[in-house]
Amino acid sequence: MALQVVTAVTGAAWEAALVGALDRADHGVTVVRRCVDASDLLATAATGTAQAALLSADLHRLDVDAVARLQAGGVAVVGLVDPGDDRAGDRLRALGVTTVLPADAAPEEVVRALREAVTGGPAGGRDVADPRAALPGAGGDGPEPADRRPARGRVVAVWGPTGAPGRTTVAVGLADEAARLGVPTLLVDADVYGGVVAQVLGLLDESPGLAGAARQAAAGTLDEAALLRLAWSVRPQLSVLTGLARADRWPELRPRAVGAVLDEARRVADLTVVDCAFNLEEDEELSFDTAAPRRNGATVTVLESADEVLCVSGADPVGLQRTIRALGQLRDLLPEVEPVVVVNQVRRGPVPGDARREIGEALERFAGRPVRAFLPVDRGATDAALASGRTLAEVAPGSPLRAGLRGLAAALARVPEPAPGRRGWRRRRAG
Repeated sequence: MALQVVTAVTGAAWEAALVGALDRADHGVTVVRRCVDASDLLATAATGTAQAALLSADLHRLDVDAVARLQAGGVAVVGLVDPGDDRAGDRLRALGVTTVLPADAAPEEVVRALREAVTGGPAGGRDVADPRAALPGAGGDGPEPADRRPARGRVVAVWGPTGAPGRTTVAVGLADEAARLGVPTLLVDADVYGGVVAQVLGLLDESPGLAGAARQAAAGTLDEAALLRLAWSVRPQLSVLTGLARADRWPELRPRAVGAVLDEARRVADLTVVDCAFNLEEDEELSFDTAAPRRNGATVTVLESADEVLCVSGADPVGLQRTIRALGQLRDLLPEVEPVVVVNQVRRGPVPGDARREIGEALERFAGRPVRAFLPVDRGATDAALASGRTLAEVAPGSPLRAGLRGLAAALARVPEPAPGRRGWRRRRAG
């Protein structure tokens, strides 16, 4: 039976000749439709009439989600670019198209690539409109261009339950201390419910930040230089990718795009610290028969992608109860993730007796998790830092909270922690 193919190379001067050559009976290929844009292509693929698709990089509305939905629906994808257009080829590979050929390739070569893609592609039989088609991991990732630096940096996700346990304070403190240890660090605000990293550091919250990076990643145009242009350079070794200025802009952070941003972050920084939202509920995308946006998809993607997940817990009975429940929810959703518990705002009063011992035993008993670090409350230092838009190291270098964050940052960055008495630790930023 002839291989059923759709083309989506609108505007290419060579399209008509290629379609005519492919339709020849001796090639065993039938072009069932010539699509005008990505929406037309997805609608055609949803009918189940196509086994493979030929794409060009300049197709209108083509992004990483569109390619993933095609692949998840059992439609093999092959890209075609103008001869010598390396940038277009790189963009298609960034979108997840693993096979890219020059447009002047012989019809026999194109047919062979289509058949190989169909044979080695994802299993067919799934509806392209299946909402799970847009979930992270539903499609393959293309090979990296040969001239790109390998992704070697580590990603640390700072997550925790609702109730303001201090996720942002911990994330900012860890990133700042790692940078002061000489580790190139990127701080990312990925909180879709109310990220405030920009406000905490006194930065402009209307900058494109993570949303801009996600848009470029979805279009296949994000690279190291573009990511660095979108990030604020706070001080040597520390850059910040600010979050959403308004919570209602959460649809801009699609899961696949956020994952692509983290992949690129591994190239620009040795350590990437991500401030996450609390919510892990499965929402719109699994409730409807279309690939609707998922508000919590960005958080889930970060937790899946991270090399280490820090669960920040409050140090009072309410905070501990929320942490135990949140850890259970995380275990049910992502059983392969092994979070590390950090108890923040430890103080006398809310927990009787030896607070650290009691809290540690409770988390071991009810959540099965040991406590990696206890961070003391230091309201004076945190208030001073917030009021001035600076970090703890700048406003309160001798703070016990700062000391705890410094030790944790050294462990996460895998570098030695300098002695507290060294002069470099008390140096304040000029100006």
